[in-house]
Amino acid sequence: MDKEAFRKYGHELVDWIAEYYETIEEYPVKSRLGPGDVKKQLPSAPPDKGEATEKIIEDFKRIIMPGISHWQHPGWFAYFPANNSPVSVLAEMLTAGLGVQGMIWDTSPAATELEEVVMNWLRDMIGLPAEFSGVIQDTASTATLCALLSAREKTTGFEVNQKGFDKTLRIYTSSQTHSSIEKGVKIAGFGKQNLVYVEVDENFALKPDVLRQAIEEDLQKGFVPCCVVATLGTTSSMAMDPVEEIAEICMQYGIWLHVDAAFAGTAAIVPQYREFMKGTEKADSFVFNPHKWMLTNFDCSAYFVKEPEILKRTFSIMPEYLKTAADEKVNNYRDWGVPLGRRFRSLKLWFVIRYYGQEGIADMVRKHVGLAAKFAGWLKENPDFEILAPVNLSLVCFRYVKQGFDDATLNEFNKNLLEKINASGDVYLTHTVLNGKYCLRLSVGQRTTEERHVRRVYELMQDFIS
Repeated sequence: MDKEAFRKYGHELVDWIAEYYETIEEYPVKSRLGPGDVKKQLPSAPPDKGEATEKIIEDFKRIIMPGISHWQHPGWFAYFPANNSPVSVLAEMLTAGLGVQGMIWDTSPAATELEEVVMNWLRDMIGLPAEFSGVIQDTASTATLCALLSAREKTTGFEVNQKGFDKTLRIYTSSQTHSSIEKGVKIAGFGKQNLVYVEVDENFALKPDVLRQAIEEDLQKGFVPCCVVATLGTTSSMAMDPVEEIAEICMQYGIWLHVDAAFAGTAAIVPQYREFMKGTEKADSFVFNPHKWMLTNFDCSAYFVKEPEILKRTFSIMPEYLKTAADEKVNNYRDWGVPLGRRFRSLKLWFVIRYYGQEGIADMVRKHVGLAAKFAGWLKENPDFEILAPVNLSLVCFRYVKQGFDDATLNEFNKNLLEKINASGDVYLTHTVLNGKYCLRLSVGQRTTEERHVRRVYELMQDFIS
């Protein structure tokens, strides 16, 4: 493709994206296609000869778009937000155009130094102490794996990297924790049976006294407590583990504390919401995802560590071909995580923070929290609905209830209710199960969501239960 064709189609696609943002509410939020509907429209073999760009773009619109669920739709209330912004998309275009591979400082000094500065900005924005150093990972799952591996090496004096396991190491987390913890435990070689799920309280938060008891019992058995993963904003219910108390226990027993605030962390930018962060200053590592609730398109996960030397010693391998004269003076972020190759993710974060400023991001968070509170208020005024978990930040967990119906009947009714709501195409919600009760989740976090979109959820429910 020559530069004129690139310019022509580039302008065309930017225009298409701009129009998409303008008309996104015309699409059903959740794709209505069934399994295999996209695949059957695609040839089983690649083309022998190159095809016209016009034909590729046409097929994108005809085949791919009907199979897209629209995460940027203002009626997206499913799972968690993955909001982006036009300015972030522009930065992503520059990143793709530059094609930077930022594995070490030498391969693009600006990529390394911008990441260092932007991560310091983020650290300060959410109120972490200056002793934390940050690095961008792709996802919180990867960041958690880094924490588990660092904890493993610190606990064993870096022996596992050299010799493998010679003792049983134990990991502790809430029964409400994200599935990535179990995955990380398995990948890191601890073994699933050494992941200890700690009981939660009536608010679905980890019980510190039960954690302490589990640690004591493991010590008596000759096991080695290695890491505790606390969650600020569990996926199911946005439960907040009591990090302050958990941190005291970890410090007493010399256990690594990792805090997962993947979704909720953005809210710490708002000072009056920052109470849930109490105790994080005592953690060894902390992660949150700007690609969830901070207007930065996927992927961009902010991982902070108190002792970067432990992280680097865990991951660093120094082949001759990567050695440079600058190594002692700079950060080489290939040593701060799993992959050698690294995308220039800090560029879009820089664009977003500069464009919106701290106040703009904080205003968006306040708006979303306010919309969730308003929705919860409507439910509380209606005896047909029950809120099943504390409404923390922008997530509401609820269900329809009817006098005389048992939980099994209500579970089935709410499952059907969810299917009807999503079939409307106007909004998209997902579910969870809390204490055996099937409930609907309303997760507010899209950039363009307004009160009318939240109101539409309530209206649809009223229509379907009447």
